[in-house]
Amino acid sequence: MNRTSVSRSRGVRKNIVYGWCGGLSRFTEVAMPGPTLSVDAVHRTFKTTDPDAAHEYVEQTFAEHRMVLYGRDGIRFRLDSAATPTVTVGRMAYGKHARIAGPAMRDCYHVSLLVSGSCAVEQSGRRADFGADGDRRGVIFGPDEPVLIDWSADAAQYHMKISRRALEEHAAKLAGRPVVAPIEFGLTFPLDDAAGRSLCSAMAFYYQQLAQEGGLATMRAVQREFESALMTQVLLVACSDLTPVLNLVAEDRDADARIRDVMDYIRASAQNDLTVDDLAQVAGVTVRTLQSGFRRSAGVTPSEFIRNVRLDGARGDLLAGNGQSVSDIASRWQFHHLGRFAQQYRRRFGDSPSQTLRSGAVTIT
Repeated sequence: MNRTSVSRSRGVRKNIVYGWCGGLSRFTEVAMPGPTLSVDAVHRTFKTTDPDAAHEYVEQTFAEHRMVLYGRDGIRFRLDSAATPTVTVGRMAYGKHARIAGPAMRDCYHVSLLVSGSCAVEQSGRRADFGADGDRRGVIFGPDEPVLIDWSADAAQYHMKISRRALEEHAAKLAGRPVVAPIEFGLTFPLDDAAGRSLCSAMAFYYQQLAQEGGLATMRAVQREFESALMTQVLLVACSDLTPVLNLVAEDRDADARIRDVMDYIRASAQNDLTVDDLAQVAGVTVRTLQSGFRRSAGVTPSEFIRNVRLDGARGDLLAGNGQSVSDIASRWQFHHLGRFAQQYRRRFGDSPSQTLRSGAVTIT
């Protein structure tokens, strides 16, 4: 990139100010179009001491904005970025006290995770100040309001720009219902708890994989899976108007996973004495949750599921001749009332246990 020619051709200096010029109330949306990174340009590293070039490059990579620099020291800007059609991630530092004011982004959400230094952010009348050494927080900007960011000279951040359409469609899929756009996020979210640390690690890992030669950039299917996982993390970690719904969905999915584990346990232990109370303890849920989980996942109660597994096992033994009599096989599968066993067996399979035993014996002969 010829930084001088690019800066002059776009008149970038009108958007760089040395000294503060006002807050969000002074910023109005103006036409400052900037090109986006080419889809083919997956990874780039850019370093400069030229404020014009830094401003130009951030607009190319993330969004149009006005940049205000403080102090007499020169800028030491660096941005390492990796882009896909859906997500752009990057590590950025100005090496100088900088304030950024930008108009509504419209077509994207922007996530910023502070790595070092301190930061102040503002959007929609909400403001937050925090530092990497104290109450470390992440930031998520919505698409429909102007933004204001103030970084200390020693600040460094991970950034992620997510396509608005992609995030809102993903949120609707997770919630199982249409999403009223835009998603109303809280301005900041904690990074010092397990969920916040996990998001930081995931973003860093995704960036590293995209930046790696021959990595995810060459495997679009895997890339999409990572992007999906990242968007899910953002939606679950950053509080929004969707949080109550998404938490319920996550709880249901966790419960479903536990129910599947219990189903496997039943299949492996069906010849043993099993009670619903025992199964609830295995799943780590209440009996009521177990009951509702089985109805949702299998369409039957836990007791009905146990009976069906046992009937299937008994039929397999009858067909294979694994027993001297129907009574032996029924007892092995915890059916101790032969008349009730025969009735349940016929209801499930359409013939009697003795008929199945005879047909199995004829087949073997």
